[in-house]
Amino acid sequence: MKLTRIGGPTVLVELDGWRLLVDPTFDPAGGRYSFGWGTGSTKTAGPAIGVDELGPIDVALVSHDHHADNLDDAGRAMLPSVGAVVTTASGAGRLAQSGSARAVPAPAVPADRLHGLESGESVTLPGPRPGLPTLEITATPCRHGPPLTHPIVGDVIGFAVRRQGEERVAIWITGDTVLFGPLRRVAEELSIDVMLANVGGVRFGVTGPLRYTMRGRDVVELVGIAAPRVATFAHYDGWSHFVDGEQGLRDALDASAASVHDRAVWLVDGVAVEV
Repeated sequence: MKLTRIGGPTVLVELDGWRLLVDPTFDPAGGRYSFGWGTGSTKTAGPAIGVDELGPIDVALVSHDHHADNLDDAGRAMLPSVGAVVTTASGAGRLAQSGSARAVPAPAVPADRLHGLESGESVTLPGPRPGLPTLEITATPCRHGPPLTHPIVGDVIGFAVRRQGEERVAIWITGDTVLFGPLRRVAEELSIDVMLANVGGVRFGVTGPLRYTMRGRDVVELVGIAAPRVATFAHYDGWSHFVDGEQGLRDALDASAASVHDRAVWLVDGVAVEV
């Protein structure tokens, strides 16, 4: 497997000939985006690889479509060119229509390429080229904020990607989530090769101390539970709403036990890292 961090949550995963793109974000730096209910964020870093340099993508894994830090305007515009899009059930309904959750013009994604999942549901995708394995992608639970905030923050999922017929998960992508009971249980139950965790400790001034994604110390706990062969990280920089950020993650990993610290692999923007 090769992982190429593009920026924010966006990572290219190359697995057995498959090309999977996690949460496409390709807008340039400088834009200000509203997330609703008085919250918003400024994009502070552009992508390390432009969408025109990316090459063909077999599957886009979109944890949620309604926040620009996980699917911005350029990312939304490229989805119709992707072989398949796996996202939330509610997000699939929006992406099947022209426009977007932010009312920015974008073409509809063809319905036969869209797969909307609730947590616990799976989709099986045959290899897009001869010799490639069939993949099974299962949606895993996320809670993108404190208890009782789902009506505000909306649906979010993570992704457990397996080769068909294998129990072991090739890669688990946590999605945007805080650390909570169902996430801990999934980490306990799955046998994982690579864990890609979204971190950053998202917080907004208007909602005070409330957090909407994991901090570094939360991820340390989750890696300890999941015990993947490799743990790596995304969604901790490139936007103004990351409060814990890269330094919080590095501090937490530096202070962690060897059973966590030794599993960690840092991705370099724009560079394919083999794991």
